Amino acid sequence: MPSVAVKLYSVFFKFMLKHRLQNRIQIDDTINGSQHFGVTSRPNEESIAASNPLFTDGVATKDLHVDPGTSVSIRIFLPETCLGSHESDLKSKSRIRVSGSDSNQGLLRRNSYGNQTNVQKNGFNHRRSSLGSVADELSLKSENGVYRGYSPVTGKKCRKLPVMLQFHGGGFVSGSNDSTANDLFCRRIAKLCDVIVLAVGYRLAPEDRYPAAFEDGLKVLHWLAKQVNLAECSKSVGSRRGGGTDLKKSDTYGHIADAFGASLVEPWLAAHGDPSRCVLLGVSCGGNIADYVARKAVEAGKLLDPVKVVAQVLMYPFFIGSVPTPSEIKLANSYFYDKTLCTLAWKLFLPEGEFDLDHAAANPLTPGRGPPLKRMPPTLTVIAEHDWMRDRAIAYSEELRKVNVDAPVLEYKDAVHEFATLDMLLKTPQAQACAEDIAIWVKKYISLRGHEFSY
Repeated sequence: MPSVAVKLYSVFFKFMLKHRLQNRIQIDDTINGSQHFGVTSRPNEESIAASNPLFTDGVATKDLHVDPGTSVSIRIFLPETCLGSHESDLKSKSRIRVSGSDSNQGLLRRNSYGNQTNVQKNGFNHRRSSLGSVADELSLKSENGVYRGYSPVTGKKCRKLPVMLQFHGGGFVSGSNDSTANDLFCRRIAKLCDVIVLAVGYRLAPEDRYPAAFEDGLKVLHWLAKQVNLAECSKSVGSRRGGGTDLKKSDTYGHIADAFGASLVEPWLAAHGDPSRCVLLGVSCGGNIADYVARKAVEAGKLLDPVKVVAQVLMYPFFIGSVPTPSEIKLANSYFYDKTLCTLAWKLFLPEGEFDLDHAAANPLTPGRGPPLKRMPPTLTVIAEHDWMRDRAIAYSEELRKVNVDAPVLEYKDAVHEFATLDMLLKTPQAQACAEDIAIWVKKYISLRGHEFSY
């Protein structure tokens, strides 16, 4: 069972959550269908971590506003390992092996269902991103400890890292990509997985109802693909001006303007991003967004090239349905997020007059929800023992495995919803173990060596 401290904090948390949801209802009553720029955070409800371009704790961060029409933003988490050479990236780090003692220790903190021992099944074949063509003519540049990304010096190949899109939790009505808890979690994932994390700040309800948050997630994926084309344009401009050796300081980042006149070339991604190894990670309701983005990426196919979603991680996804499952009955009044409060959050998120717990955004097994499951990317699902949403997450994973998709489930004993991402629980050994387990699985699909990690 959870500790006494967790139980007491859960009571306080649910009281505050109920109060906030009631305030959302009042906000909803004042909107009256008018158009809004969008709300992506509520600073008065949680602490915010400022971005830091220094490699503090091994990770540098910056914030970007990626869509001129809405408030959608991202926070980029760049691990310091990007400063290594391109050659060291190809050599890679030594393999992580789960030895006998490590395996026994791992079994104490989780149960695993549906792992496929033959991880070659997804047929992943690493392709060099076209972003790398820019990096061929660029080298690293740092001023006063602030990492700029690159400078126009020929002959230097930058280290390329996979890209992970992360979607925070909060029941679609709260949370933010720059909260202190989300910042710490993304830093941990960026270091353990050795990836560039793009934490998405999507629009919140009830100011922006479905499908706003889902469309924002997809919008960031398309923005990532656009970076490839802009970087190629930047390379062409640099070549016409002398191969990039005599550019003015204002040209350092190869600025390319879109129709709105905004400079869009992102130097960190241009120097180090490899979108052909893209992973989606969703926390709670962010898991619903990640799954939606994955489905749309599958439907888009080669239209997203060179971006390729090679895997997704669903951490205690915010799934629900009209017919209660055993866990929804037994754990309806569970810790932190009980079923009544979560149902209220769904009412605030789904469009007025369209409230249905079997909505495609809420129930992953709703009939007619495309594309066919057999086309979905490998999917790791994390669940908690004391989470009423666990049964539906397991059922979705089982359906994926029936069509031969690598879709293991990691269940953590004595754990509650958001046990690895909630501010109070983020520094617990169990939260750290969960992040490590995610890193082991993800590296099967992003490693340059091939599928070298397995349980």
